[in-house]
Amino acid sequence: MNPDQQRDFTEFVVGRSDSLIRLAYVLTNDQHAAEDLLQTALAKTARHWRRIRDNPEAYVRRIMYHEQVGRWRSRRWDRESVVPAPPDRAADDRTHEVETRITLAQALRILPARKRAVLVLRYYEDLAESEVAKIMGCSIGTVRSQTHQAVTRLRELIGETVTLEA
Repeated sequence: MNPDQQRDFTEFVVGRSDSLIRLAYVLTNDQHAAEDLLQTALAKTARHWRRIRDNPEAYVRRIMYHEQVGRWRSRRWDRESVVPAPPDRAADDRTHEVETRITLAQALRILPARKRAVLVLRYYEDLAESEVAKIMGCSIGTVRSQTHQAVTRLRELIGETVTLEA
């Protein structure tokens, strides 16, 4: 990488890291795994910077999605996950919010990797269907059907109406 490209890459990393680490966290549900995922994606991006520097964020998001799906597939046999113990006492009576968030997180973990990724990209990252389709390498129709199926399954798992609209 020449000095100009290195400067551009550094500016991109500094400017977009906060947003990208949030996406990585939602995909992994673990801060350390999210940092590893983002670091892997940025390393791969740096190798191809000359070619993709016009739209690097889409490239990074696509790498993170594919890397995480690969991790989910390789760990499919391992259903155990470490979760922190619940606190001994409630704080500020936000119990309902926390319970809802935990229930939703548990339901998301049950979804297949592709459906979970569609929901994360569509509703958490607030991306358009066309952007999600590009990242996932599929058609807009596939994004729509995967989203519909994922929301339907979440409703079944949670047992109540889930509103995911942003």
